[in-house]
Amino acid sequence: MEFFRIRKDIPFMKHALVFNAISFITFALAVFFLLTRGLHLSVEFTGGTVMEVAYSQPAELAKVRDTVAALGYPDVQVQNFGTSRDVMIRLPVQKGVTSAQQSEQVLGALKAADPAVTLRRTEFVGPQVGEELVHGGLMALAMVVVGIVIYLAFRFEWKFGVAAIIANLHDVVIILGFFAFFQWEFSLSVLAGVLAVLGYSVNESVVIFDRIREAFRKYRKMTTHEVIDHAITSTMSRTIITHASTEAMVLSMFFFGGPSLHYFALALTIGILFGIYSSVFVAAAISMWLGVKREDLVKPAKKEGDPNDPHAGATV
Repeated sequence: MEFFRIRKDIPFMKHALVFNAISFITFALAVFFLLTRGLHLSVEFTGGTVMEVAYSQPAELAKVRDTVAALGYPDVQVQNFGTSRDVMIRLPVQKGVTSAQQSEQVLGALKAADPAVTLRRTEFVGPQVGEELVHGGLMALAMVVVGIVIYLAFRFEWKFGVAAIIANLHDVVIILGFFAFFQWEFSLSVLAGVLAVLGYSVNESVVIFDRIREAFRKYRKMTTHEVIDHAITSTMSRTIITHASTEAMVLSMFFFGGPSLHYFALALTIGILFGIYSSVFVAAAISMWLGVKREDLVKPAKKEGDPNDPHAGATV
């Protein structure tokens, strides 16, 4: 399905050095903000107090969140669990305040707004759990990266695998850089969004790499950069349709999904936008710099009488 077709190949690789320079500068800024500002980690990573309260009627999460935020918890996490009457509240650690004091203070404010609210459970989540989550998240990220390299090396060529990983890690670091610069809360849902971006971005790279291999087989007189330009240009319509439809769904979560999905959708939005850029301009350009050529992807046909062909016979 195509909305339009570009008849003349766009010379993307002519400006590959400029695209790579922009990517390097953006990547370096993201690393700088990560090192200087760091991530604003959520309760799951830093530890804190978890409360479960029950209402007699379906709870209005926005009012509950405003009530708790008025106590000095601007980054409080409020969400339903089980039923619409059950609410889970995650409070960050505060210096000089115990977990019991936090829960009593919050419960008092909630009862002032609705006397029917009852406390079901309260517990303190220690920083040790957060360390385990960080370790688990990094291990998941590493396994995804290794899996992508192995997959692309077997399906295409190791140069494509290296190019795709550099491009995908470029996306991940830039997402983290945005969260560090603006000090947006980094939670488990955001981590899930980052891992989703890895898989989503590599899919776009695979489409372009597959078209590059197809062009190498079909157009034998084209140079490597001409083949890459043709592959990117021929997938432009597909790229626009795919990313526009995906982004429409992500934006619906961003605007209508509520605070619990806000940063998850934001991470996906940043990842999708930079994923398009990295797959088209970074991964393809790096594969060209690594010296990918027709012989890497297309096996030469054996000529008649080839001494290396055991089935070749002498003609009479």
